[in-house]
Amino acid sequence: MLKEWRRGLAVKRVKGGDGRPLKRFRWWNLFTGRSLFYLQLAGDGGRQVEYAIDVRHWGDSETGEGRAHLYRDGRHHAESKTPAVFPVEGGEIEVAMSGFGVKRCHYVTGDGAERQLVPDARSAEGRRARLERDRPGLSRSIGIISVIVLVVGLGLNLVQVLEPISRIPPVAENVGAFESPISLPLWLNIALGAAAAFASVERALRLRYNWLLDAGGN
Repeated sequence: MLKEWRRGLAVKRVKGGDGRPLKRFRWWNLFTGRSLFYLQLAGDGGRQVEYAIDVRHWGDSETGEGRAHLYRDGRHHAESKTPAVFPVEGGEIEVAMSGFGVKRCHYVTGDGAERQLVPDARSAEGRRARLERDRPGLSRSIGIISVIVLVVGLGLNLVQVLEPISRIPPVAENVGAFESPISLPLWLNIALGAAAAFASVERALRLRYNWLLDAGGN
């Protein structure tokens, strides 16, 4: 019920497009918070229709909200702030973001089957996908390291946060004070935080997201 309610709200946020052409992904877009994904679907009469999802992580200059734009055969068809749900032939395209990038860009059919859209080869997500395709062993190792970094960051955060919480009078009286066995210097905390952020960005490039790891680890 809650999922359907959220989906309904997302569909209502969709606004019609203005027909402008889709801009090619340029190398400088790697540094401007842009992601670009594609989907091929069968349209009327079996004709192939190409959809593109152009995601602007930082939104527009007025609201700063992350926005997703839907292009149909190279023309601006619709737009919405994220999370977005765009109705298309046979289903919907769902787009969602985290603080580290795109966490979901999938085509979901009426019967619940889903598949991830294909990233533009020149985008950061496309380059990461090429690494996974060309160097699967290296890609898998990087993915494992990212998870380890986030697990370590999450564990250290929990241990260090427990001590001040346990010193709150009502907690200390009923549970007892907890003394953290780990006390890290500021520079190391900053370094671990930066490493966790990079790990979450790496996972976002593969559209991987876990609310506990990627949010709690940072």
